[in-house]
Amino acid sequence: MKPQRLKSIDIFRGLCMSWMVLAHLIDWWLKNEYNWLHKALIMILDPIGASGFLFIAGVSTTLSYRSRLIKVKISEDYNYRMVRNSYLFRALFILIIAIFFNFCLAAGINDPSWIWTWFFLLTVAVSLFMAWPLLKTSKMFRIIFGTIILIVNQFIVGFLVPYKGDLNLFGILFRILYSDMHQDPILTFFPFFLFGTVIGEIIFDSYLRNNQNERKLVLKKNLLIPSILTGILLIMIAVIFKFPTFLNRESFSWIIYSLGINLILLTILLAFEEFKIIKTKKSYKVLFYYSYYSLTIYLAHYLLYFLFYNQLNAFNIWILVAMVFIIISILFRVIYKKWEGYASLKVQLGRLSSVLTMKIENIRGKRINERKN
Repeated sequence: MKPQRLKSIDIFRGLCMSWMVLAHLIDWWLKNEYNWLHKALIMILDPIGASGFLFIAGVSTTLSYRSRLIKVKISEDYNYRMVRNSYLFRALFILIIAIFFNFCLAAGINDPSWIWTWFFLLTVAVSLFMAWPLLKTSKMFRIIFGTIILIVNQFIVGFLVPYKGDLNLFGILFRILYSDMHQDPILTFFPFFLFGTVIGEIIFDSYLRNNQNERKLVLKKNLLIPSILTGILLIMIAVIFKFPTFLNRESFSWIIYSLGINLILLTILLAFEEFKIIKTKKSYKVLFYYSYYSLTIYLAHYLLYFLFYNQLNAFNIWILVAMVFIIISILFRVIYKKWEGYASLKVQLGRLSSVLTMKIENIRGKRINERKN
């Protein structure tokens, strides 16, 4: 059976979404002479941005996938084909939203080439499609495969960058794979999703144990200690490998560093929750809204783009940003109490995927019955 909703995962996802909103607001609203503030924050906090969100998306995707596989075993009305269709429908809907988002941006700046740009949503959608056949593979295979992608990606980038903007095969290939290196190219960020699926599987297997003491021992042995040690090792390698430029978002060392940060942060949150080191009942709710309504908030916050565009300095921006976060938190608290999942685009996409899956299954069942008759 699926483990209870883990607060640590919601907190992690909520932190990622909060940072992405904050980073955008500072980027949009700061006057040009204060860009140093945005760059400084990016270097410090960006590991929990898109990379962190993809990492935790891999974790939650695996938790959902594994729980559905168990449902297949215990239910005669549910099968693996339905698991697959529901998963792929959800990925398709996110892809449609991502392309529509890119289309609106391309129309806004009058540049059709931006329709295919690795903005966050497009990376999430394609990661979901790419991960599907890999969910059935072993954890070790996914770790090795993700590592190979990260290493090969560095050679591909080095080879294709000189052709950026060229109207030839390599220039087109660069546009398809990277489009804009300052965004979230798939070969750089998909491994975060893939490594997240490994962590998700370990968490799921640990929570299959009903005995709390036994679960704690398994979680500590299989996840908490290995993840902390691995995370520390990755950070050390990143720092030693390319100090002091390891915080440069386009560097290989940043990828290693970010993965280490993600592993340690999630592990600490899981330890706090499972071993009840810190009670998160009250503070958790605020980040829960940023997690539960993550897709809704991500799309909606773009409406704030022109509100104070290039008008604020390094001091007054914090007042306006704090006000925005307070308003968003109160607004979605009210929305959650009144409409709950009905106002969550993420939840509605899941429900729509399930409805279409059931319709396809019913049509298939009718056709089989007709053939028998």
